[in-house]
Amino acid sequence: MEKHDCHSATHEYPHPFIHKVKLTRAQRIRGIILGSILFPLRVIVAALFFLISWPLARLRLAGLPEEDRSRPVKGWRLWLLHPIVWLLTRAVFFSLGFLWLKVKGRRADLKEAPVLVVAPHSGFLDIVVLFPAQLATVVSRSENTSLPVIGALLEFNQSVIVSRKDPESRKKAVAQLTERLTSGGYWPQMLMFPEGTTTNGSALIKFKPGAFLAGVPVQPVLLRYPNELDTVRWTYKGTTWVEALWHTTSQFYTNLTVEFLPVYKPSQEEKNDPNLYADNVQKLMAKALGIPATDYVMEGRVPVNKLGGLSLPLDSPARETLSLLHKDGLGVHEVEAALDRMIDRCQSGAQGTVQASAEELASLLGLTDKQTAARICGLYSKDEIVDLRQVYLSVAALSGFASFKSLLHTAFTLFDKEGKGSLSAEELSDLMGALLGFPQHHTAELYTQASSQGQLTEERLLRVLTTHPTYQRVANEYMQPKEAGSLLASGKAVNNNGNMQNSNGSFHYKKKVE
Repeated sequence: MEKHDCHSATHEYPHPFIHKVKLTRAQRIRGIILGSILFPLRVIVAALFFLISWPLARLRLAGLPEEDRSRPVKGWRLWLLHPIVWLLTRAVFFSLGFLWLKVKGRRADLKEAPVLVVAPHSGFLDIVVLFPAQLATVVSRSENTSLPVIGALLEFNQSVIVSRKDPESRKKAVAQLTERLTSGGYWPQMLMFPEGTTTNGSALIKFKPGAFLAGVPVQPVLLRYPNELDTVRWTYKGTTWVEALWHTTSQFYTNLTVEFLPVYKPSQEEKNDPNLYADNVQKLMAKALGIPATDYVMEGRVPVNKLGGLSLPLDSPARETLSLLHKDGLGVHEVEAALDRMIDRCQSGAQGTVQASAEELASLLGLTDKQTAARICGLYSKDEIVDLRQVYLSVAALSGFASFKSLLHTAFTLFDKEGKGSLSAEELSDLMGALLGFPQHHTAELYTQASSQGQLTEERLLRVLTTHPTYQRVANEYMQPKEAGSLLASGKAVNNNGNMQNSNGSFHYKKKVE
């Protein structure tokens, strides 16, 4: 059976974005011996099959005018080339160790379900599902079209191409996708991975609505890898794709079970709300897999949990900051003093005082290693300039040096730029981003809950964050010291109750500063 290496993300669900293959000494030795033989042999044979398919894939649309390329291929280009490339695709994965594929259930025909939704998405080897799916059309990133062989196969597949960086490209892709799914059988069946990224399979992350926008029936497809070693997964952190390929090809064979579930026909309410439709299919598939359905997503290449419109990072920047400070030798009192220096600078009133370079941050934190300051900057910003309000508020919330009420007062004062006693919607987004240590772009729901007649006061915001069921959970789980778990001093950490824990597991109480 598969064994997942899951790091805790919350009290409820495991962390789905981290996977590391764990090998015993005997397995490591066997892997080195077999891998030194099987890895090069299998990769070379797979590459050979890929190279054979390259000109055949190009031949499918060769000589066709642009107008015909935008229509489904027919004639000899379909009945001759499709089965050949289909067999070559199977040969590629056979050579990589997928000797048998177990298929359960029946694949629905095109008119029953125009789209197949596949989960969980574990890595690039999941594409083997195209074999039992008869090379269904896929959606792919525009970057992949420039890759050797892969680009030709995407062209052969007449894939929907989208650039994640271009909003216009995304709009065009959505229109193209909707047109195909509602074509009444004119276009071939499509296959999509609604999670949009890879996980360790311990939970299903939130489905993206793309496959559900057209409101047509979908067929859920489950992927399982019932192997002693879970080698195929390639996630946000942990095993790299090269390691995944090495470990997989080093096995005598890799088992895969593809299960086609009954077609899911949406209700009128689901047709009107693609997000509801996606959520319901996610829950159905999670139940069939026996794993949780979560609200986790990847946002800006960062894993987050979506709650009330807020994006809550699974890997807290504040937690990592505290860990880095400890590794650099800072204890409880040094961290508290550093936070005092930061807030003094933020409240000084001088223009530009809330921004700091890595070198300035090192000085404020009292760090001996400037590389540590650069790493902390990287947790909060894409460049080497960081907003000190983000560092101060998120770290102070997690370390327990101030009560939540006093911390919110400080935050409100820092972001009430005109001193008018209320925040705009944009200022609220900035404030919540600082408290959580991650940019917040969807705070409209919170603003509506906390504002009255267009005024969002500190008192109303505090009330919502401490009494509203959704936002109370945000405050309790993500902005309180009980969620810290980060080292503040040598051998000590804040435990789940906000107390100090010694290295031997004993506790002593740490009083909050009001």
